[in-house]
Amino acid sequence: MERIYIGMGSNLAEPAEQLRCAIEALARLPETRLAGVSAFYQSDSLLPGQPRYTNAVAALDSDLAPLELLDALQAIETGQGRERLERWGPRTLDLDILLFGDRLIDEPRLKVPHYHMQARAFVLYPLAELAPADLRLADGRLLKDLLAACPFAGLERLPPL
Repeated sequence: MERIYIGMGSNLAEPAEQLRCAIEALARLPETRLAGVSAFYQSDSLLPGQPRYTNAVAALDSDLAPLELLDALQAIETGQGRERLERWGPRTLDLDILLFGDRLIDEPRLKVPHYHMQARAFVLYPLAELAPADLRLADGRLLKDLLAACPFAGLERLPPL
């Protein structure tokens, strides 16, 4: 089994509930164990005029292959009403593979470590709750260095429910 980190986000249709339902769906994936979930965070959208996002990170231990997992994540998104109408548009649910063990993946459908995660506090801070303090990404970067270069500004850690 490999440790995989999944970024989760929603800004439509009761975002916190969308994340809770996604966590339940992740826990039911075959050949997979839900190993942990970060706190929920709120942040402004990267694009103006959209509702605020609720984000979290889940840790999975899985024997699924990367593209099998991607297909399963996209099925969960679709099952929760995700429509891909515009790039970076509002969404009921977004599930992204951030890290997949110590693999570098460069496929047309999947890039791991996840594209531009180093500049996204709403990814790094929840990830840091679950990952080892000395986590080195497959591309050699240290999580602690990414955190130091990405301020917490704009994030609000939500209280546990």
